[in-house]
Amino acid sequence: MKPVRVRMAPSPTGHFHIGGARTAMYNFLLARQTGGQFILRIEDTDRKRNTPEAQAELMEALHWLGLQWDEGPDVGGPHAPYTQTARKDIYLAHAQQLIASGHAYRCFCAPERLQRMRAEQLRSRAPLQYDGLCRRLDPAEATARAAAGEPHTIRFMTPDTGTTTVHDYLRGDITVENRNIDDYILVKSDGFALYHLAAMVDDHLMGISHVFRSSEWLGTFPLHALIIRAFGWQEPVWVHLSVFLKPTGKGKMSKRDVTSEQSIFVLGLRDLGYLPEAVNNWIALMGASFGPEETPLTMDELIERFSLDHLTPAAARVNFEKLDHFNGLYLRKLSPPDLAQRVRPFFERAGLAPDEDLLRRIAPIIQERIVTLDDAIDMAGFFFRPASRPPAAELLQKGMTAAQSVVALEQARAALAAVSEAEFGDHAALEAPLRALVERLGLKAGQVFGLLRVAVTGQRVSPPLFETMVIVGREQTLARLHWAEGQLRAAAVQPAIDT
Repeated sequence: MKPVRVRMAPSPTGHFHIGGARTAMYNFLLARQTGGQFILRIEDTDRKRNTPEAQAELMEALHWLGLQWDEGPDVGGPHAPYTQTARKDIYLAHAQQLIASGHAYRCFCAPERLQRMRAEQLRSRAPLQYDGLCRRLDPAEATARAAAGEPHTIRFMTPDTGTTTVHDYLRGDITVENRNIDDYILVKSDGFALYHLAAMVDDHLMGISHVFRSSEWLGTFPLHALIIRAFGWQEPVWVHLSVFLKPTGKGKMSKRDVTSEQSIFVLGLRDLGYLPEAVNNWIALMGASFGPEETPLTMDELIERFSLDHLTPAAARVNFEKLDHFNGLYLRKLSPPDLAQRVRPFFERAGLAPDEDLLRRIAPIIQERIVTLDDAIDMAGFFFRPASRPPAAELLQKGMTAAQSVVALEQARAALAAVSEAEFGDHAALEAPLRALVERLGLKAGQVFGLLRVAVTGQRVSPPLFETMVIVGREQTLARLHWAEGQLRAAAVQPAIDT
């Protein structure tokens, strides 16, 4: 395939979600695979809903995913400006061309008339379309009224007979009756173009060869093709991507269908502790095939394997379990220094100040046990807090009394005290005597090690016990065991607690 020119053209009206990210991803992959250009264009003609904050968020999200554009509002390019509100005069000039060629007309209908017309159509269950009143105006009269300053819009003059056939790469030919296509507004009364005109003009002027967009645009797809044909331009390759379904597979996915531990917004996923590599793999596979789905791919591998022929129009279920799976795989592949660097902001966000050296020592022992970066806080936050002082009730393990626990702690502390400072840096030197102790006591390893875990870390779930003791250090480990022993001595002897 020759080099392509593709564009990501979001409307910055809200949080940037995974649907937009997937569209950007496919654009990026095809551009890089063919040595083409990936363009970011901001479609901000919806001036009531667009916000600078939303535009900044979507650009930050694309940067986080590693989807860097070649031309755009911040980097410039040969087709600047790359924001549609700055291209108002370009669209007006093209709208005038359509009027002159008989493919568009001025509409002077007041909003009140249009509301009455729509209400009557709803009442009579007629198609909700413009009734063509101004379409029948003499062009000279329409020009004079516009010149006199009468407010008006510009509508596309859709053929009222025959059919229009359009071609989607994934679905093939789609044919519709022209009478079912409305005379859509191209330019509003304030002079700003709507998407229908602006996007088609920009795609042509910017030399866009392939258009990736949501299948939700299929309804106006014939209109867009008619506009391009009215100008006599070559159409791009149209690729309408599949919609996302809820995790249940029933119904379209929305932000109302996620929990506090989930998100469909890109920066929300980042803040939950997901890696951009995992998110990229996850969204790329929702609607396409790149090979074995359980194998995480690098960006270079995604670029190499991408193919339009591997895309599917079938709706794709949003599977958060698969995202967790991918994230875990990528976490295991990180080098410990890289993991330490990525997890640092999450500790800082939790109000902790992780020491750099200590964080690098912790990274390898949490790497196999966390699914997201945020999991590191619950798993290893105790390393950066003052020593925990768990009460006796938390220290007790299932099937053990306080008296049994005191004996276990006494002997465990004695066994560890016999390990020299130099040897204490080797977790195997700690594990051997403690496993021998379990045998002598006739208890289960889970009971004794669970007791030691809570005593040393203050929590029932932690990184591997012996590696944790090495990092906590000999002096602190012995001190914490001694304190826990005192807690249990002070506790009244109780029956075995079912925990």
